Amino acid sequence: MTFAGSVKRWMYRGDRPNWLARTLNRVSALHYGSGLLAPDSWVTLEVTGRRSGRTVDCPLAVTTYHHERYLVSMLGQNANWVANVRAAHGDVVLRHGRREPVHLIEVDVAERAPILRGFLAHAPGARPHMPVDRHAPIGEFERIAADYPVFRVTAATAPG
Repeated sequence: MTFAGSVKRWMYRGDRPNWLARTLNRVSALHYGSGLLAPDSWVTLEVTGRRSGRTVDCPLAVTTYHHERYLVSMLGQNANWVANVRAAHGDVVLRHGRREPVHLIEVDVAERAPILRGFLAHAPGARPHMPVDRHAPIGEFERIAADYPVFRVTAATAPG
């Protein structure tokens, strides 16, 4: 593992961000959400906190597979944003220059492997957190798919 990879693992020891990671995530959420000098795949997820009831911002990378957008949890099942999305029944907002209300649908484990592979191909910051090399055969991604939630981004559902 590279030095940068070791630092990233340290920042998320126990799959939770430490003080440095939380600070950098706040800055990244502002940057990604603004859309300024940021690739289109960098977004800020806004979701209602399941405990606080306040809006929680999380910087994420959107990956595309078969012309559909997906969000992947590089930290696995225990990521706070994953629990909040599930509690919000998938109703969230993505920000990248503008606010886009969307609905996230969790992808079945059997369908995750190629999406995970694509995610690692274009999200280098996630590589130290996942136990598979981005060039690994699809079978290696199938082996870890149950541990890494994937959500398909769809149009927002009408309230009520």
